[in-house]
Amino acid sequence: MILYLLKRLAVLLASTAVAAVAVFAFMAVLPGDPAEIALGVNATPDAVAELRKQFGTDRPAVAQFLDWAGGLLQGDFGTSYVTSSPIGPQIGDRLGVTLVLVLGGMVVALVLAVPLGTFAAVRHRDPLGAAISAASQLGIAIPAFLAGILLVFVFAVQAQALPSGGYVPIAESPGEWLRSLLLPWLSLGLVQGAVLTRYVRSAVLDVMREDYLRTARAKGRGSTGALWRHGLRNASIPVVTVLGLQLATLLIGAVVVERVFVIPGLGDLLLNGVAGRDLLLVQGVVMVLVAAVLLINFVVDVTYHLLDPRLR
Repeated sequence: MILYLLKRLAVLLASTAVAAVAVFAFMAVLPGDPAEIALGVNATPDAVAELRKQFGTDRPAVAQFLDWAGGLLQGDFGTSYVTSSPIGPQIGDRLGVTLVLVLGGMVVALVLAVPLGTFAAVRHRDPLGAAISAASQLGIAIPAFLAGILLVFVFAVQAQALPSGGYVPIAESPGEWLRSLLLPWLSLGLVQGAVLTRYVRSAVLDVMREDYLRTARAKGRGSTGALWRHGLRNASIPVVTVLGLQLATLLIGAVVVERVFVIPGLGDLLLNGVAGRDLLLVQGVVMVLVAAVLLINFVVDVTYHLLDPRLR
């Protein structure tokens, strides 16, 4: 097990290094000079050259990358081209908001998907089981931002029960913090819950056809008891893989949802950086998102290894 962890950790570090090169190269080929953008169209060539020297963009690309990558290893993301403020604290402040949003959406998805998917599998021949499958198929077709707009219309505009947007820090008011995140959590969780429901249903159906589950029922255990005692752990193995992929999807989908609900997370910071042509800020946020996705895949691989004894 330790050897496996070391191998996966080496793959994670190598993947992160390759991702850093790819992110830097992508940002380097984008059109636009940060110095010219910061000074405006009326800037003189001397002023532009001086600002390029301050930004460090007058150096070779390799030197710029090594400086940026070395800063990342120390937690230094550089200084914003637009605001001249450190990027690291900005990302740190916004990252906590995004993580709360993503984890809350995943909890909603799991609370919906596990019981509904299991019920749809056990009652797959009943009309109610077929209705759950049909509803989950419909949920897959709805993007998260559209679900957010519909939820705002129903609960904020019509019912006036929840705020349509904005974010209240938990330190100011835990109750308002919860109310400000309920609709974003639902908009992310309902869509991802529909996807997970399909996979849970499929995994449970596959397990129900296995010989060992029929043997357990033949020995006197009821269908529910046999499934609970022997089936759910095996059914969870493929679901964990899909769960990791969905968690990465939630992280990227939060970029749009934060914009819909005016939540100051990484997605909002990223879009503001793109709008202001603050390329170093965009580079840092994208690198954090990519590293988070790679870390999620690492955790999924390790969890899969722990759940399936055949891999050990």
